[in-house]
Amino acid sequence: MTSDSPAEEPEQPQFILYLNGVDYARTLRQLTLWAHHVLLPVYGREVTSGEPWCSRWWEHQEAVAQLHGLWLAWGELTGPGSGMCGPANWHRDYLGPVMTSLRDPSGPFAGCKPGNHRAKEVPPVDAKDPFGEPAP
Repeated sequence: MTSDSPAEEPEQPQFILYLNGVDYARTLRQLTLWAHHVLLPVYGREVTSGEPWCSRWWEHQEAVAQLHGLWLAWGELTGPGSGMCGPANWHRDYLGPVMTSLRDPSGPFAGCKPGNHRAKEVPPVDAKDPFGEPAP
């Protein structure tokens, strides 16, 4: 027996920066569990001034965004149904660049030390919407 209705596709995860409220909190918790039980124990390496890490990384939006992308790629390239080269591709194409970016001395964790989080200032802009309607 055939059906005329299209097969339902599984719901794809949304990028964390598009989420809010309960959805954001749930996704951040899942990301945190992966980061604390897989990523950091295996790939974390020692914290130095040349390779900083913030023990409160979830308070850095750039880190959350980059790690969420890394986690999504992990699921796609190492999960059931991924090809045999998936893990190697994940290491080469995703893990290296993301960890290099996050742990750069001028990256999002600059100024953070183990047990000492330092919030970053958002760069100033002259106008939030320079090409929008002028204010009355």
